Amino acid sequence: MSTSSPIDRQARRAPHVAIIMDGNGRWAARRGLPRTEGHTEGEENLARVVRAAVTRDIGWLTVFGFSTENWVRPRAEVRHILGLHEKLFSRIAELNENNVRIRWIGRPFDSPEARTPKYVQRAIRRALHETESNTGMVLTVAFDYGGRAELMAAVRGTRRAGSAITAAAIDQHLYLPDLPPVDLMIRTSGEHRVSNFLLWQSAGAKIHFTDTPWPDFDATELDAALALLA
Repeated sequence: MSTSSPIDRQARRAPHVAIIMDGNGRWAARRGLPRTEGHTEGEENLARVVRAAVTRDIGWLTVFGFSTENWVRPRAEVRHILGLHEKLFSRIAELNENNVRIRWIGRPFDSPEARTPKYVQRAIRRALHETESNTGMVLTVAFDYGGRAELMAAVRGTRRAGSAITAAAIDQHLYLPDLPPVDLMIRTSGEHRVSNFLLWQSAGAKIHFTDTPWPDFDATELDAALALLA
């Protein structure tokens, strides 16, 4: 879903960092806690990482919040994660204090496949509107998102437009056509895969894998990853 207000040009020149925030459940299990506690701590850590990111040379930060495949998780766990995302998109005062513009990427709300609940949709729309004038880092949250679903939607959109299937045409029919290519992708918690995240946008990205679970990923870890761009 794209919005009409312009993206800050300075942010466009700065790196685009994408993060697969993995390991909440393992973090909780190691402490004898329910998985939901790991997700809660993961949401709090995202706020901490965003605050750290705005002090570094990052123009775009895109995080994998909830994938199209995550709906098969236990219902209670999904409900908890949905509530956390409603809370995340409601951190408007903090985002404005840090001059962060928030965006969302995922299956469009009006598409037949979309599964984002109405109350999360409302929180997303409000956050987009109330941070759209901010000119600092752009935080994009991927929710109900899958790279394959995005590419299939882009191909369908290209065909409906009567255009040839070219790389440029696909670019124009992605969920967020103005999202720049990913410069650095980070995956936490020891997994060495990209899990259907920003497949098109990450074609030339450098990748940083760390064994640290997401709730423990901090500014020092972020700097270690950013060193790949030096």
